Amino acid sequence: MDYYRQTSLKDYNSFKTEALAKIFCQPKNVKELRECLSEHSAEQKLIIGGGCNLFFTRDFDGLVIHPCIKGLRETWDEDDEDIFIEVNASENWDELVAYCVEQGFAGLENLSLIPGTVGAAPIQNIGAYGVEVKDVIREVVALDMETNEVISFSNVECEFAYRDSIFKRTNKYIVISVVFHLKRTFSYSPKYFDLNKELEDIEDPTIQDVRDAVIRVRERKLPDEKILPNAGSFFKNPYITKEQTEEILKDYPDLPAYLQKDGMMKTSAAFLIDKSGYKGIRVGDIGTYPNQPLIIVNYGSSDGNDIVRFMREIQAAVKDTFNIELEPEVRIY
Repeated sequence: MDYYRQTSLKDYNSFKTEALAKIFCQPKNVKELRECLSEHSAEQKLIIGGGCNLFFTRDFDGLVIHPCIKGLRETWDEDDEDIFIEVNASENWDELVAYCVEQGFAGLENLSLIPGTVGAAPIQNIGAYGVEVKDVIREVVALDMETNEVISFSNVECEFAYRDSIFKRTNKYIVISVVFHLKRTFSYSPKYFDLNKELEDIEDPTIQDVRDAVIRVRERKLPDEKILPNAGSFFKNPYITKEQTEEILKDYPDLPAYLQKDGMMKTSAAFLIDKSGYKGIRVGDIGTYPNQPLIIVNYGSSDGNDIVRFMREIQAAVKDTFNIELEPEVRIY
């Protein structure tokens, strides 16, 4: 396996910020993964998939691993209703969703057009339009970077939470493959207002109808990172108390607020950013996307510190307006 020194990471993060990796490699299988970990055991390590949820503010003084492990296999349950698909981590996420929809395998269609790789999906517990990927994950196979042992994690052992998992919190595993539990029959279940509205003229939406509708909604609201660099939703939707909710509703009666099982209320970061005056705002080469203030976009900067400064402006404005602290969903290096 080849190792590269002082390699540019600009093409390995969707914000297109410039940084150099001290050492860079692209293992194609588990054997090569183990090899690069063993040969560079003293180096700090960073695993990059599609680079759609991170950006750089400085050079990375260590080993950057960009796995290229691909492949897919299918197995059926005896009743022929359940299908299990094991997909290697470097496969493109939306290409997987498209494949499943074409085959009539239900479960991933609401997660259409999310950028990135399959391996990133459980790490971030990606979600959209009323669905989180944890809902359809049966198992995650990962390599422990400390022991070089391959470990299988059940859904429960993944410790999934909102945009979170054991893989994200510990930062000690490399996802090798993900096993999805999908269905061979499909019935549309209304879960999200924008998607319901997009499908309102279709009496009995098919799985393909749902994917097409999700793509239309996303393309209207969200910028293509290949044209306008971004990392998708920049901030997590915050959880606030009922008392906070009631106080905010006095001045903002249209505040979105959804009761959670633990009694907290989940609200919209996009709403808070908008009402704090940062929808469609641009400062230098960084701004919020006019159609969706939750997305920070890069109009031309190669310096990730510009993004950090703008992020802090937004956080300060939301804190001042609502006394709520926004937490970034994006990883910053």
